[in-house]
Amino acid sequence: MKEKFTTLVSTGVPLPIENIDTDQIIPARFLKATTREGFGDNLFRDWRYDSAQNPMADFALNQSRYSGKILVAGKNFGCGSSREHAAWAIYDYGFRVVVSSFFADIFKNNALNNGLLPVVVSDSFLRSLLETLERELNTSITVNLQDQKIKFNDREEWFEINAYKKTCLTNGYDDIDYLLSLRNEIKEYDLSHA
Repeated sequence: MKEKFTTLVSTGVPLPIENIDTDQIIPARFLKATTREGFGDNLFRDWRYDSAQNPMADFALNQSRYSGKILVAGKNFGCGSSREHAAWAIYDYGFRVVVSSFFADIFKNNALNNGLLPVVVSDSFLRSLLETLERELNTSITVNLQDQKIKFNDREEWFEINAYKKTCLTNGYDDIDYLLSLRNEIKEYDLSHA
């Protein structure tokens, strides 16, 4: 079981780059582990560190002025290969929400399957949020899963989510946990149709 997700109020980390692919999120050379833990250490590895493994000061995740559990990224986030490790790395780093105006379908599904909420917003909302995060440090962002709304300052927008995945996130379920939660109903059905 994952953390239950209802409402998250957090600051955000702006990453105003379009077409961030899964190899940039977690480079292929770090995919050798057999468990989900530890991938956060190598999130955006080639953007966070130079060839001598020194942190690159201009990258948002290396700047102390940015923090929070919400990653706000440019359009077409998670494109490229279908590696589930990308969602694992983002979650393991500490993010619980990724906001963009478009996600690659496979990444979006991998995120939802691993307790990470991808929030799709309009291009204008995304642009305004990125500009605000860069200009106003400690801007509070509220993501309300029940109402399917994201809000910062005086701006609010509704976002779409599959009802089944919403139930899973709200209860901290993966697909197996969800089936187990229905075991009594399944048992009753089985007995009534025997």
